[in-house]
Amino acid sequence: QVQLVESGGGLVQAGGSLRLSCAASTRTFSNYAMAWFRQAPGKEREFVATISRSRGITYYADSVKGRFAISRDNAKNTVYLQMNSLKPDDTAVYYCAARYYSGGSILPSDYAYWGQGTQVTVSS
Repeated sequence: QVQLVESGGGLVQAGGSLRLSCAASTRTFSNYAMAWFRQAPGKEREFVATISRSRGITYYADSVKGRFAISRDNAKNTVYLQMNSLKPDDTAVYYCAARYYSGGSILPSDYAYWGQGTQVTVSS
């Protein structure tokens, strides 16, 4: 079992930046593909970004391309989501997810492990 703990959420003005962190409690963190999803009130959970376990290949949702960047530090068992040029539409609970595969996926059902989420609120 892998435990994931997100941090770094908060309130930020539109156009601002925020960096989310997700710490994983596994000794084999480098073997997991990681991802970020988000869920706004009244909406379904949507894909944000993913990063592969070996070569660090990344993939982003069209809505965040050019603004968000996912990265990982295997020595610290941590994945990050750098969010720049934030918009009010980015307001949501952001979830960290992990799956024991080399590559990531855009589907929530493909991930076995999830954090509890961290709230990101972007004011206009």
